[in-house]
Amino acid sequence: MTLASLAHEPSDDEKILTIGAVCASLKEDFPSISISKLRYLEDQKLINPKRTPGGYRLYSPRDVERLRTILRLQRDEFLPLRVIRQELETSQSGSFSVAEQAKKMKRAQLTEPAPTRRFTAGEVMEATGAAADLMRQLGEYGLIDADGGLDETQRELVQTAVELASYGVEPRHMRMFRTAAEREAALLEQLLSSGLRSRNPERRREALESMEGLAAIVSHIRHLALIAELRRIVA
Repeated sequence: MTLASLAHEPSDDEKILTIGAVCASLKEDFPSISISKLRYLEDQKLINPKRTPGGYRLYSPRDVERLRTILRLQRDEFLPLRVIRQELETSQSGSFSVAEQAKKMKRAQLTEPAPTRRFTAGEVMEATGAAADLMRQLGEYGLIDADGGLDETQRELVQTAVELASYGVEPRHMRMFRTAAEREAALLEQLLSSGLRSRNPERRREALESMEGLAAIVSHIRHLALIAELRRIVA
């Protein structure tokens, strides 16, 4: 059976798609999707399509639905890929709805140890396709700090910066997101400072849980405010 027949004929009651066909099918809902982004998600072990003997990727309907879930959670719930991967790994079905994930947002992984894996700037550039100049500007505007290597969150930030660059968004524009995040974090720290600084382990745990819940609410209200502003613009 040829690759073309696998891509266009049902097999075991499933419609098998090539990476190009998957990218095209997702384009309407996720305009910024690209073949490189799909490959990046595979590199991050979020998706594992089958391969032909020649190395071509073949995606099942289940793979495509999993991709839609991942992309929705990134776009609508602002979840980092590490958290999405953990949730998918613990889900019996291999996928979950945005509504279900929203209920879990109160445990935003703040109480877990920070990722210890570090990547060199070269590794991140190779994985994301980021240019050296983009990496330099991200460092200049305080969005990443390559000294000592980059963690998974910073690598994901670089990947996002690459996608934004295709729309003409430069690191100097992205600085406002970092500034807003710093202000929001400072507010949460002020609200919960006594508990966070407590020597009582139980009280500190409760403060961390409260911070996770507040972070989810802040993230959601920021999203709603953005939608309201965009509707005003297009009205």
